[in-house]
Parts: sequence; C-alpha cells; structure tokens
Amino acid sequence: MNYDVILFDADDTLFDYKKAEDFALTSVFEEFGVQSPDTDYVALYRTINQELWNDFEKGAISLAELRVERFSRLFTGTGLTIGAEEFSNRYLGYLGAGAYLIDGAVELVEELRSKVRLAIITNGIREVQLSRFSKAGVDHYFEHIIVSEDTGYQKPHIGIFDYTFNKLGITDPARVLIVGDSLTSDIQGGLNSGIDTCWYNPHNKPNETPVKPKFEIKQLSEVLTLL
Repeated sequence: MNYDVILFDADDTLFDYKKAEDFALTSVFEEFGVQSPDTDYVALYRTINQELWNDFEKGAISLAELRVERFSRLFTGTGLTIGAEEFSNRYLGYLGAGAYLIDGAVELVEELRSKVRLAIITNGIREVQLSRFSKAGVDHYFEHIIVSEDTGYQKPHIGIFDYTFNKLGITDPARVLIVGDSLTSDIQGGLNSGIDTCWYNPHNKPNETPVKPKFEIKQLSEVLTLL
C-alpha cells in the first residue's frame, strides 16, 4: 500500500456541484418571484462567484463577505431589487439540500474505507457542506470532514493541511494522497503541504498552469489503481 490516508475534495470531486447549484438558483429565483430567471443572470452569477472564490483562495475576501457580495454584485449589475443577504440565506438552504453525488463516488469510498483512512477537506460553507454530506448518506465513510470555515484557512494555504494532519494524527506526509478537481486549490495545496496529489479531470481539460499533479485520472474508480 502506497498510502494510509486519502483526502478528498468535495465539490466536483465527490459531489456534482453544478447540479446542486442549478437546483438552488432555480429554486431561490422562483421563491423571490423571478419565475423564469434569464440565463444571463445565471451566467453572470457564475462569473462573479468564481471570481470571488478565487479571491477567497488568495485570502483577499472572507467567507462571510463572499456569501453576500456575490449576490450584491449580481443584483447591482442586473437591476434586480432584491435584498442580497436574505437571498443568500435562502440560496444556501437550497444548496444544502442538493446532495448530488458524482457517478461512482459511493462505490469508490465503500471500496476504499476497508483499505485506507478517509477524510474530506473542503473550502465550502460549513452548514451547506455538512447538510449535503448527511443527506447523501456518505458522511459515515469519512473519519473527519474538514471545512475551511472551521480552520481559519482555505486551500491551498498550508494552514488547513496542518489542521487536517493534527486532526488525523498524521506524522508522515509521504503516506497521504489528496484527490481533487482544482489545480489551484487541491493540487497546489497538496504540493504546499508535501503530500502526493491526484488531479480528477473527467473532462480532459488542458493543464495550462505551472501546477503539476503527480497523478491525473478521468474516472474516480482509477483512485484504486494508485494504492
């Protein structure tokens, strides 16, 4: 066995975040009386949201600010007269209900749990992530679910990895593998903390960054071949 511990990212690695986001946006727009939200609203929201999450990874904005600011910018840019904080709270409720797993995720962790220790390490919002893990029925597979909000750091900062190592009692980083879809968050974070990295890249996206993962996989089941 090459590894004793596997750390999994959550969104777009084990969970289908786009599907959950689509459900949450459709539901919250309907609740606030925008019955058929213009697709431009959704596209603009996704652009704003990604920019703010990139800022969050760099430590340029807090999670509390991000939660509301993305909708504040959306409504300012589109002329919608909706309270951003109230909208954000309702959106997060719907997002937490969107427990959609990536195909093969349950089968993978079921197979792995008898072989290695498992944990999740995610930059997501705590109440949303824990709600989704519980609703999906997969939380019991993981020894710990590490959410950036609880640690004071976010991937790729080494602080969240130090917190995770302490939580799991990890003393040998060489025996740890991280699996995730984000080169700038998961893979860079793994490199920063001195552990092996596996880039989950189901859509065969080109790597146009200087970040070089040790492994690259197209299907989750391929993780089993790395043990």
